[in-house]
Amino acid sequence: MTDADPVRLYRTVRLIRRFEERAIELVRSGHIVGGIHPYLGQEGIAAGVCAALRAADVIAGTHRGHGHVLAKGADPARMLAELCGRVTGLNAGRGGSMHAADFGVGVLGANAIVGASGAIVTGAVWARRRRGEDTVGVSFFGDGAVNEGMLLEAFNLAALWRVPVLFVCENNGYATTMPVAGAVAGSIPGRAAAFGIPAAVLDGQDPEAVRDATVAAVDRMRAGGGPELIEARTYRFDAHHTFEHAVRLDYRPPDEVARGRSRDPVDIQGGRLSAAVRTEVDAEVESTLAAAVEFALAGAEPDPADALAHLYASGLTARTGGG
Repeated sequence: MTDADPVRLYRTVRLIRRFEERAIELVRSGHIVGGIHPYLGQEGIAAGVCAALRAADVIAGTHRGHGHVLAKGADPARMLAELCGRVTGLNAGRGGSMHAADFGVGVLGANAIVGASGAIVTGAVWARRRRGEDTVGVSFFGDGAVNEGMLLEAFNLAALWRVPVLFVCENNGYATTMPVAGAVAGSIPGRAAAFGIPAAVLDGQDPEAVRDATVAAVDRMRAGGGPELIEARTYRFDAHHTFEHAVRLDYRPPDEVARGRSRDPVDIQGGRLSAAVRTEVDAEVESTLAAAVEFALAGAEPDPADALAHLYASGLTARTGGG
């Protein structure tokens, strides 16, 4: 039911890494407008968590959400087209980097609202459970979300109704430029404990450690154990947002960045494979992403005349403003 294959886990980590690097190239070339929030350095969390899920399970992510979407099984070509704002994207170019979704593989969406994934996943899983479905959900969020009332309300309802949601805090040490020590009183697991939610702290740089902890948590939740929380400690290798490449914000000491980069999830998981297998996987990923870039750039841009489409579930077309 879950993926324990170290080769497949490495492929996912490597795919996310190279996808993000190719996306940064497209930001610089102007094909991705507005920039992205790179997931570089945090790939082991998305890969490890999603390797423990079933196809019917659901997730919701963050503004730094490309890795979550890819790890759950979305097509990299359509995801890259979405970032480029093309009609061939996952959401016809309307979601972009921060709102990409693929309901077909259980991705309820990345989300630019800090902490929103908790409420979305709790509600979605509760509804599915009411229909008798054996669904588990995962809410990804960063350390900057743990003071948001919306997330704490989701903790409360998930605990009260025993909704099987795994709350995954990707603690990369910074909420944009604010160090977590300057923003979070108490502890992240302590917030879960206040609602009676079991919590664990683990090494987010080790994909297999993340996968194994998630497998155990998901098994308990499927058996009726209610929600759980994982604080995955990680490090963001690149900028909070690609705008930093131009403005060069100075808020992380160089020695800290070097220490953070010394534990690379790609190398940690890749070190568990033979050199020959790793080379083969790397070549496969490069081929996949070369085709993804070609697909993305070949897609048409949306027609401005359709800008008001899809506002209503009924299909009603909105009336344009009149003079």
